[in-house]
Amino acid sequence: MKFVDSVKIHVRSGPGGPGCTAFRREKYVPLGGPSGGDGGKGGDVYFVGDPNKTTLLDLSFQQHQHAESGFAGGGQDRHGRAGHDLHIPVPLGTVVLDEESREVMLEVVAEKPYRFLDGGRGGRGNARFKSSTNRAPDYHQPGDEGLELWVRLELKLMADIGLVGFPNAGKSTLISRVSHARPKIADYPFTTLIPNLGVVQHPDHDAFVIADIPGIIEGAHAGRGLGDRFLRHIERTALLVLLLDVSGFSEHEPWVEYETLLHELAEFSPKLPEKPRRIALTKLDAAVEDEDLDALQNRLEAQDEQVFRISAVSGRGLPELTRDLAQAVEAERIRRQQEPPEAESATTTSVWEDWE
Repeated sequence: MKFVDSVKIHVRSGPGGPGCTAFRREKYVPLGGPSGGDGGKGGDVYFVGDPNKTTLLDLSFQQHQHAESGFAGGGQDRHGRAGHDLHIPVPLGTVVLDEESREVMLEVVAEKPYRFLDGGRGGRGNARFKSSTNRAPDYHQPGDEGLELWVRLELKLMADIGLVGFPNAGKSTLISRVSHARPKIADYPFTTLIPNLGVVQHPDHDAFVIADIPGIIEGAHAGRGLGDRFLRHIERTALLVLLLDVSGFSEHEPWVEYETLLHELAEFSPKLPEKPRRIALTKLDAAVEDEDLDALQNRLEAQDEQVFRISAVSGRGLPELTRDLAQAVEAERIRRQQEPPEAESATTTSVWEDWE
């Protein structure tokens, strides 16, 4: 299935149904009075978190998402039926932004419906306007229009660990060794074109999810290479793992890669370099000079980095790395559970404030 992580759609809540102007016309009931019913409320628009969805592909072919209109009222005090609500299933981690202002309007992070737009209010029938001074009102209200706007849906993967590195740093090989994920692996740059997720099972700790994104190069934050298209997928991770190629066959020295990665992360979002991280010196099976590795590790540790030497091919260093990552994820989950819950912000605009 094609991976689509950004799509533009038009959403509209249902307009309310109009009220009705009618009068009782029954035998032996002279001057029966008004009997026009109210119109039905228009359908609301909801975004629903669906754990079984991993892409926004469906919505790229269904750009117009409109809720049902409310039905008109009828005579004999019959009220119109409310329009059916529209439920739009999206993957967990989807962010809804206003297409014009780019303001974040909603984040779908749980398996539940999020009300996004209220349906229009149904118009009142003429029976509602009967009073002591107006016994036979001959007018009714139209229904309120629904709300509509263009929005941009962007998917940010829900993962605990994000793998970051230059192309061909060994990210896909690593995720294939520590999980059941099977990304494409080859000896040329940009083998990975879409993010991959893998679940890592550890015998002594809870399972965690690791994300492999396409390689980062200098200028990625400005769109070079695959650019910033996939950097947003690691914004929700608890921890980053920076992979540095120490095989000697990389285009750049490991220290240059380290500084470049930190620069690109900071340029994309100031919060990314502040995340906890680990440094993995990869392709250890091809490294020759241990003295150079020792000097590099000492230099990184002088920057308060935690460094692991690994080889995804031979498996060397992987148990130590996965154990440390599992412990870090567990600590982060405990910390988040102890935080006071944030008040859910209002994500809908109500058209009911002047009702009654």
